[in-house]
Amino acid sequence: MIIDTHVHLDDKRYEGDLEEVLDRARKGGVERFIIPGADPKNLDRAVYIAENNSDVYFAVGVHPYDMDAFDTLKFEKYINHKKCVAIGECGLDYFRLEGSDETKEEEKRKQKEVFIAHIELAKKYKKPLIVHIRDASRDSKEILLKYNAAEVGGVLHCYNADEELLSLSEEGFYFGIGGVLTFSNAKKLIHVLPKIPLEKIVIETDGPYLTPTPHRGERNEPFYTTFITKKMSELLEISVENLEKTTTQNALALFNIS
Repeated sequence: MIIDTHVHLDDKRYEGDLEEVLDRARKGGVERFIIPGADPKNLDRAVYIAENNSDVYFAVGVHPYDMDAFDTLKFEKYINHKKCVAIGECGLDYFRLEGSDETKEEEKRKQKEVFIAHIELAKKYKKPLIVHIRDASRDSKEILLKYNAAEVGGVLHCYNADEELLSLSEEGFYFGIGGVLTFSNAKKLIHVLPKIPLEKIVIETDGPYLTPTPHRGERNEPFYTTFITKKMSELLEISVENLEKTTTQNALALFNIS
């Protein structure tokens, strides 16, 4: 069995056939689904889906690109919901920084401020973090260590294969591996994968994004975790069954799901 630890089921691209998407995944061996918080406008939709499906959970958070929508008071009313299992996704993303150096530095400052606020929320409510890091490994790691995120741990969503982040496995962090592993240009991730402790790996799709080979160009969905585990099994020379069992146990422990 597999747990898709990061899938945006609240995205509009699933509105027309969500039940079919979930049914396909369940028949394919996916037993749990976690919806990360990214755009606050979709939060009520995520809660609705979780409330109406016993195997779906959600997280509360704001993607760095939507940081201006961060509002602690609004989020706090969702955090104690029985299906809320994490804080995030949150973090730093410097990939699209534009403008003058001064403008870029101000953008970084704001992102850091919101990231720290997420960490403090996670510690206050004792929930793990879902962390988004893109072109910002050093700053992200520094903040996670400085603000004692190890107190709650979490997952580095769509792990970027930066070896500098591997030591976070000792701070209670897991590594989310998704469809990128199947890409022809995933040499860096393929190289670093064996260096990740197996007990710190979880599976994710990031659907509807980052669709694995052989379905690149299509909408991603939880059923496609099967392609991820197959590729990982080949690379690590571990049976698919053992890999699914271990990553499922990892996810259950990380998100405190029974």
